[in-house]
Amino acid sequence: MDVDVTIFFTFYGLEIIKKGNADNLKVSPLGNPAISMPIPTLVSSMPGMEAMATAMMKSMFSKHGVATVGQLLALAKEAGVKLIACQMTMDVTGVKQSDIIDAVEFGGAASWLDVAVDSRINI
Repeated sequence: MDVDVTIFFTFYGLEIIKKGNADNLKVSPLGNPAISMPIPTLVSSMPGMEAMATAMMKSMFSKHGVATVGQLLALAKEAGVKLIACQMTMDVTGVKQSDIIDAVEFGGAASWLDVAVDSRINI
């Protein structure tokens, strides 16, 4: 589409760009109001439910032909998407630069704002 794209990864988003994590992410059925799960809240807190919710989500994505997070990340890198990891979040949570995949830059919110201010689209 000939659009410059930058993705800023902070807090939970850092999990996506940690080495070895992209296709091993977990989906929590508890405390995630953005995703409707067909499981009552009390049941969601039981042992093993995170694994079940993760398997359900992966299955739903696969049935609908949605690429995995790892595949999407690889495509983004191939397309020249600029990836920025939030250094402040990394410092606070103890994530080291060596924990992060190659081709990721490191910076604070100002790095993101520099891109966002000049963009016509910001999601």
